[in-house]
Amino acid sequence: MNNKPLILVVEDDAAVRNLMAMTLDTQGYRYHLARNGAEALIEATTHQPAVMLLDLGLPDMEGVDIIRRVRGWTGMPIIVVSARGEDADKVEALDAGADDYLTKPFSVDELLARLRVALRRVNADQASVQEDAIYENGALRIDYAAGCAFIAEREIHLTPIEYKLLCLLARNTGKVLTHNYILKEIWGSYTASDVGSLRVFMATLRKKLQTGVREQPYIQTHVGIGYRMLKLDARGEDAP
Repeated sequence: MNNKPLILVVEDDAAVRNLMAMTLDTQGYRYHLARNGAEALIEATTHQPAVMLLDLGLPDMEGVDIIRRVRGWTGMPIIVVSARGEDADKVEALDAGADDYLTKPFSVDELLARLRVALRRVNADQASVQEDAIYENGALRIDYAAGCAFIAEREIHLTPIEYKLLCLLARNTGKVLTHNYILKEIWGSYTASDVGSLRVFMATLRKKLQTGVREQPYIQTHVGIGYRMLKLDARGEDAP
């Protein structure tokens, strides 16, 4: 019996749909296919997949509307796979609740890498139904109860805003958070000019998280969109 997670592929282009199905098949994933928004919603509610791979340009409804409707009842990771490569499209999808955005044409390796990141988050969420008081990621450790953060067992001194930013990113490891989402979560109200202040805070936070020159940074910048906390292994490299 195949115990691999179920992936829902929502794609109206037969060639792309078949490519994604073949890719998932070769990796041993279970998957269901949907050709339009109506089928996607039925599949999502009936089979409750672990991850949804979603095209935005569907024949019967906009992919962003599907994201909003699905987000009303589930937090399953949604990876948008779309030919729309403009920052505005990416921001709209991510703000609606998508977890990641892959632009067509895409490489099979990148698709699988993004899928692994999403599934790691699913596993982490399931493992912490009762949230752990300690977060560990590579050399980074956050003690939520004590309100402290450590790099390689050395406490790092963060301002209250830096600590809140770090916790927000840590609780969403692997997920792209848009500028607007971060500003809303940290400051509540904001203006467009506040994005500049956010960049400054992120720069100082990233600097404090460094332990060595060659180490992979914890926080990845998505230019014009937002930031993502990467999952690192014990050596400080991107976890597989």
